Amino acid sequence: MQPYVIPFQSLGLADIPEVGGKNASLGEMISNLSSSGVHVPGGFATTAQAYRDFLANDGLDKRIEQALVKLNVEDVTALAEAGRMIRSWIVEAPLPKRLEEEIRTHYAKLSAEGEGSFAVRSSATAEDLPDASFAGQQETFLNIQGIDNILHAIREVFASLYNDRAISYRVHKDFTHADVALSAGVQRMVRSDLGASGVLFTLDTESGFRDAVFVTSSFGLGEMVVQGAVNPDEFYVHKPQLAAGFPAVIRRSLGSKQQRMVFDEQRSAGRSTRIEPVPVADQQRFSLSDADVLQLARYAVSIEKHYGRPMDIEWGKDGIDGKLYILQARPETVKSNASNGGTEKYRLQQRGDVLVEGRAIGQKIGAGRVRIVASTAEMDKVQAGDVLVTDMTDPNWEPVMKKASAIITNRGGRTCHAAIIARELGIPAIVGCGHATTALQEGEIVTASCAEGDTGFVYHGKLPFEVVVHNEAALPAIPVKLMLNVGNPTLAFEFAQLPSAGVGLARLEFIINNLIGIHPKAVLEHNKLPAKLHESVLQRSAGYADPVEFYVEKITEGVSTLAAAFWPKPVIVRLSDFKSNEYRKLLGGEIYEPMEENPMIGFRGAGRYVAANFSECFELECRAMKRVRETLGYTNVELMVPFVRTVKEAGEVVATLEKHGLKRGEKGLRLIMMCEIPSNALLAEEFLQYFDGFSIGSNDLTQLTLGLDRDSSLVADRFDERDAAVKILLKMAITTCNRLNKYVGICGQGPSDHFDFAQWLVQTGIQTMSLNPDTLLETWRKLADKENAGI
Repeated sequence: MQPYVIPFQSLGLADIPEVGGKNASLGEMISNLSSSGVHVPGGFATTAQAYRDFLANDGLDKRIEQALVKLNVEDVTALAEAGRMIRSWIVEAPLPKRLEEEIRTHYAKLSAEGEGSFAVRSSATAEDLPDASFAGQQETFLNIQGIDNILHAIREVFASLYNDRAISYRVHKDFTHADVALSAGVQRMVRSDLGASGVLFTLDTESGFRDAVFVTSSFGLGEMVVQGAVNPDEFYVHKPQLAAGFPAVIRRSLGSKQQRMVFDEQRSAGRSTRIEPVPVADQQRFSLSDADVLQLARYAVSIEKHYGRPMDIEWGKDGIDGKLYILQARPETVKSNASNGGTEKYRLQQRGDVLVEGRAIGQKIGAGRVRIVASTAEMDKVQAGDVLVTDMTDPNWEPVMKKASAIITNRGGRTCHAAIIARELGIPAIVGCGHATTALQEGEIVTASCAEGDTGFVYHGKLPFEVVVHNEAALPAIPVKLMLNVGNPTLAFEFAQLPSAGVGLARLEFIINNLIGIHPKAVLEHNKLPAKLHESVLQRSAGYADPVEFYVEKITEGVSTLAAAFWPKPVIVRLSDFKSNEYRKLLGGEIYEPMEENPMIGFRGAGRYVAANFSECFELECRAMKRVRETLGYTNVELMVPFVRTVKEAGEVVATLEKHGLKRGEKGLRLIMMCEIPSNALLAEEFLQYFDGFSIGSNDLTQLTLGLDRDSSLVADRFDERDAAVKILLKMAITTCNRLNKYVGICGQGPSDHFDFAQWLVQTGIQTMSLNPDTLLETWRKLADKENAGI
């Protein structure tokens, strides 16, 4: 006689037909990964046969079949009524005697180690397969104590196989209802109510980038993260540097974490947890240390290696013993199953007024009429093509989510159920907006864009966008290396999948402007600032030791993300090139920056770095670059110095870099100089004594050669990098670099805008061209067409 109940340690992946993917996976990890230090709480599982025999009692399975045979799952009202009725039948039915006896026996063995509390989770026998995810469709009951409560919770779990979303999902995936059975897993609880918990993926959930571990975390029990009830902290770990022994946390994002789920002393057979506010001081600190994040990443890599595929993993940190535990592990089913035959890239063609913003899910764009939905009772308001706006979704929302052109929520992070289902359905979602349900108006037309990095924007009106399908297969050889201009680190993982030779221009000012937003002097002198400004600086730098550490670490994170994405290809980082008018826009900038008539040729670039009143600020950048290269090991990062007016200034800035631990040639460090002033080309040989090569900035070089202010619309029609005078200087710079065996590339806008200019550069001897990502493939193909290119 086959047992109805099996302990986890006796289970493995071969047992999926009997106990479902989730419970089989727990047994697989306990048996195979404990020796590598992966902690998984013990427990037991009921079998699929036990579930089927339970339903066969008094013909319950036949009644369920009759209730579903003619059900139209598109009718959300009828679906809700059928689900409610079936679930009530199951909860009220008694368990078979043998099943109850076996549960009692195994519970007694488990509680002999200490009564404690338990989670009762669902594991469908068709769930967590590589081509389908049943994530969150069935119920989980936490902090259940005592055998009577366990028995009741198991019936509730059995009933949850007929949640509205689960019924609908099976229909759309062509699963026959009767072919899917349920196993209930009873697992010892980790006291993450006193610690932290969350979800991690062994790839980047948005781009599919495989060399990162993505970790989300919040205080308390993990259901809050899974449900999307909180905006969690987020971390990225780079797998290659982790394997090499570096502290490979490359990005951190502080979530608001306003609530947490904890154990409730008023325990019952149902939910025995409660939600409480998180103290403000805890909201403003990370819920995990870097050491914990790295340990979780090591667990994740071990689990992924064992399973041989990307994984979606739930974890908890016990607040009593301080240990990290793996609670569930299932195959990731969206990005890892994406077709390799070509990729769709969405691009907004114009921008409008931003109404609200949050975390971007899906890298797509959708537009439609706003439908604000307070609960599942109002789901019938949503028509095909509408933009669904709500506080948060739960698994029961799936039948209506697939109708929407986009989904917007107040709460949730990038691993919540709304995000997971949006990815499965191929719908853009913007989660964790905070106030979308009040900022947006019922019935107004909006555009939801998730194609601009980590941040998703909801714009007023229907804005034009395009969808381009890129097929990157079989690109022919060309006589030049094509690199990328990348400003936004949050797009790095996506851009790294283009067939480039690395990054020819990474703009540090984008990182400072978007990830920091504070003037470096305001950081250094934050205790001297006026009270209101001081408070703003402290708020923005929450989660870090102090504002100075925040500034340095955010630069480190931004550059490290780029370096990790393209590792081991070179990433040329241009040190900050803000003009004074741009610095004034940063928090505190008006206090420290002069008003210049023409900032384009004013206090900028290398001249700033060596100026007495800015050298302390530049030292912060140097500290970050040293941390990126030495502490994190990204020796593929090369440094580029902009706007070097004189040879004397070149010597001064190179000496300054060396003073701050960035010595040219040491640990392979290459220093590149922007060639963007006529003096740079005219005295190329002298400048190149101090640098390993030139990166030509054609925008500034054109402006200064032709005497045109490129910010002025009055003379914009005369701006042309292809002017004969500009080309003479370009040729001087290129030929000098090649003669001296130095690097020479171009990172200006010209080659992206004008193919004939790109063709001329190749003929003149340029070694690399750094292009905007959206023009790389087109330029590659044109250059490969020798007849068209004339090469």
